[in-house]
Amino acid sequence: MLHPYVTAYSILDRSLVRQGSTPAAALRETVRFARQAEELGYHRFWVSEHHSVPGVAGSAPTVLAAAVAAATSRIRVGTGGVMLPNHRPLVVAEQFGVLEALHPGRVDMGLGRSVGFTGGIRGALGHGKDAADGFGDQLGELLGYFTGTQTAHPGVHALPAEGLRPQVFVLAMGAGADVAAAHGLPMVIGAGSRAVDAVARYRAGFRASVWAAEPYVMVAVNVAVGATSAEAALLQLPEAWSTARSRTSGAFAPLVPAGEIAGLEMSGRERAYLEESLKGRIHGTEHEVAVALGSLVDTIGADEVLVTMNTFDLERRLDSYRRLAAVFAG
Repeated sequence: MLHPYVTAYSILDRSLVRQGSTPAAALRETVRFARQAEELGYHRFWVSEHHSVPGVAGSAPTVLAAAVAAATSRIRVGTGGVMLPNHRPLVVAEQFGVLEALHPGRVDMGLGRSVGFTGGIRGALGHGKDAADGFGDQLGELLGYFTGTQTAHPGVHALPAEGLRPQVFVLAMGAGADVAAAHGLPMVIGAGSRAVDAVARYRAGFRASVWAAEPYVMVAVNVAVGATSAEAALLQLPEAWSTARSRTSGAFAPLVPAGEIAGLEMSGRERAYLEESLKGRIHGTEHEVAVALGSLVDTIGADEVLVTMNTFDLERRLDSYRRLAAVFAG
């Protein structure tokens, strides 16, 4: 094991589109990648929710999670996450109830409090910016459908969810850590500068529940492993460049080969956004990554590591995750 305190290592995949390919191909690749992750011994495979983002095919996480679960047999499958303010709690409960009924003991319900990032998307979803303010109440209603204790709508039952227990996680962005603590739920947090304080606040305020007896922290981080540190750094360049371009163009462009990016003439603004996007990521050889991840786990006090890394070259991506699995095992 990489670290004595870490119990599991998992993957988040956002179904990114590659240059010259299609969103449909990206979704099929996510399912294929999940099978590979299972073979490599990863504990969970999560998918995400993004609406009206060119270059990101993952828009319906529960539908995609169902496809992933059907194509695998052992790995836990879930969402990182379903943005609860975008949906009615009853519908979310029913969707995860179906998933858990079909794949008992393998389903994770990762929930976030974000709303659509533009007015147009929020309008199409039917929820405004203030929808995130009600996340705690929405979460309580959602959990109540599984325990049969929800009181927001007397007499309403979510079937087949009632009585089932998918594993629930809260994505701890903003006030998410406090909400997770108050409801007695495991939480997921990015490896950013505010993570240490958020985790400390979460552990101090945690109240045991039917969902979790003790605090549980999963740290999410972008990790690339290569034969050399330079090779690993190149793996992270395509996704970082698409992220930087989204800051200037408003669209997350399909991933392009790292070699094309290295030769581009960038404006000062583009260069600054690219450097910002690369911050907080971990890359290197197996030994270098083991040291960096061990330090991160110690600093944050994490129980599990959720890894995300996408690049243009699928074989190089798989090689990185294969090397990373060896780091975790060794």
